[in-house]
Amino acid sequence: MKHVFALVFFAFFSVQVSAQNPAVFDTYDALEKAVLNDKNTVYVVNFWATWCAPCVKELPYFERLNNENKKVKVVLVSLDFKDQFQTKLIPFLKRKSIQSQVVLLTDKNYNNWLSKVDQNWSGSIPATLIINGEKRVFAERDFATFEELNNYVNSNTN
Repeated sequence: MKHVFALVFFAFFSVQVSAQNPAVFDTYDALEKAVLNDKNTVYVVNFWATWCAPCVKELPYFERLNNENKKVKVVLVSLDFKDQFQTKLIPFLKRKSIQSQVVLLTDKNYNNWLSKVDQNWSGSIPATLIINGEKRVFAERDFATFEELNNYVNSNTN
């Protein structure tokens, strides 16, 4: 019984650590290659930052999507400042109990990578990219409710 408890505790703690200690990518290309590379996975990629009030407001919807919609993998791409990684981002993730995969993108050469996400992206956040094989759907907007987000994702992944 002690071994079962230890395994469950370890598995739970492992998920907590990975979600609360995000990988840091200095370029969008590196992030895409390392994280968004499975053509058989439907990704819901949310670009956000801790200093963006609409982003923070909708994070619980992405968390719920991650927990309830098993057809997709949620990736939260933080655009916070690299020098505030330990002092702002990590404490924020712990305080909000974020369990979705979080990565920090520190690529400040926006002109090189924004158009790789979507040709028309102005760079404002929150923004969400759905990747389904070769199909890409982009939304430069926030979602007012979980149902709105879930319906949007389902309508663009079926």
